[in-house]
Amino acid sequence: MSHTDSRPADPRSSVRQTPPHTRPAPVSEAERIGSLDVLRGFAVLGILTMNIGSFSMPSATYQNPTVWGDLTGLNRLVWGLTHVLGDLKFMAIFSMLFGAGMVLMAERREARGGSAWGLHLPRMAWLLLFGLAHAYALWYGDILVWYAVTGTLLFGFRKLSPRRLITLALVLWAVGSGLMAVAGLSVPSWPEEDRTELVADLDPPPAALEAEVVTYRGGWLEQMEHRVPEALGMQTGVYGFWAFWRVGGLMLLGMALFKLGIFSAKASTATYWIMVGAGLVVGIPLILVGISRNVATDWAAPDFFFLGSLYNYWGSIPVALGWVGSVMLVCSGGALPAVTERLAAVGRMAFTNYIAQTAICTTIFYGHGLGLFGSIDRVGQAGIVLAVWAVQFAVSPWWMRRFRAGPLEWLWRSLVYRRMQPFKRAVTVG
Repeated sequence: MSHTDSRPADPRSSVRQTPPHTRPAPVSEAERIGSLDVLRGFAVLGILTMNIGSFSMPSATYQNPTVWGDLTGLNRLVWGLTHVLGDLKFMAIFSMLFGAGMVLMAERREARGGSAWGLHLPRMAWLLLFGLAHAYALWYGDILVWYAVTGTLLFGFRKLSPRRLITLALVLWAVGSGLMAVAGLSVPSWPEEDRTELVADLDPPPAALEAEVVTYRGGWLEQMEHRVPEALGMQTGVYGFWAFWRVGGLMLLGMALFKLGIFSAKASTATYWIMVGAGLVVGIPLILVGISRNVATDWAAPDFFFLGSLYNYWGSIPVALGWVGSVMLVCSGGALPAVTERLAAVGRMAFTNYIAQTAICTTIFYGHGLGLFGSIDRVGQAGIVLAVWAVQFAVSPWWMRRFRAGPLEWLWRSLVYRRMQPFKRAVTVG
C-alpha cells in the first residue's frame, strides 16, 4: 500500500467533500482509508492466535491453560507469547475499528443527505443474524452478536468529542473491572453450592473435559449439546457481566481515535511511538505481573478468573494501542509495501476471513471433519495458524483483484441496501 496517496490529513474531510447521491450505496473504493484496511487485516489474522485454542481444546482452557494439554517447553512459550501479545489485544483492535467504522459510515451517510440511523440499524440487524448463525451452527466463541448489540446501543454517542468519548470509555472499563473485582472478593460469602459449581466450570474434572472432547469429535448434531449452552452463555451472562463494558469502551475509544486521525496514519510519528512505548512499558509488564500471580497461586479457581484476569484486562489496552501504533508507523513510512497491500486485501474481506477461519478450523478439529479436537498441542496449533495465515494472505489479494468485496461483505451489503450490489470487477482488455 502506498503512503503517498492523496487523502487529506483529516480522515473526515473527504467525507465532507463527498457529493450527495440520490440513491444510497456502499462506500466506493476511492473513499476507503487504506491504513484502516491494513490494520483490520492485521487484526483478523492476529485474532486466530487466540481463537485456535477454543477451536482445538476444551473451552475452559482459554481462561485456564493448565486444564488441558502440555504446558512445558515450547508449548509454554507459545502460550506465553500468545497470552502476552494476543489475548484480548486483537479483539480490542477489532472493537476500536468497529467504533471508528460507525463514525465513518455515519458521516458519509449524512454528507450524502441520508439518515445514519436508517443505515446503521439494518447493518446491525443483519450482523446480529450472521452472528447468531455463526455461534449456533459453527462455533460458540462468536463476537459478532456482541458487536451488533453494542454497536446499536452506543451509536448515539458517536458525535461526542474525543475527550468525552475517552472519558466514557474509561468509565465503562472501570465498571467492568469493578464487577470482576467485587465478584472475586465476594466469593467466600457465596453459598457452597455456587462456589463448587463455579470452580467446576473454571477447573473442570477430567471426566467433564473428556466428555467435551468426545462431544466435539462427534457429528454436528452431537456438538450442539455443548455449543448451544456455551453460545447462549456468551450472549447473556458473559455479555452483561463482562463483554458490554469491555467492548463498549473499546468502541468508544475507537470513535475518539478516528476523530483524532490516529487510524489514518496521518498523526505524528511521535504519537505512534508513544503508543508503542505504552504497550512495551505499561501493558506488557502489567500482563507479566498477572501471569506471575496466577502461576504463584497455581491457577487457583476462581481467583485467577476474577482477580488474576484484571492485569490482562487493563494491560491489553496499551498493548493493543502499541500494535496500532506499530502498524500506523509502517503505513505512514511506506515500509513493506508488498506486505501492507496484502494485509489491506485481507482487511477488506475481514468478515469473510473471520468466518472462514472458523470453517477451516472446525473442519480440522471437529468430528464432521478430521476430528482432531483435543489432540493437537500448542506448538501444532501455532503451525495451523501459520498455515491459515498463508492461505488468507494468498487468497485475499487474488480475490480482491477479481471481485469488489469478499463474498460475505457483498451479501451483507446487498441485504442492507436491499438490492444486489456489484460483485465482479470489470475485465480490462488490451
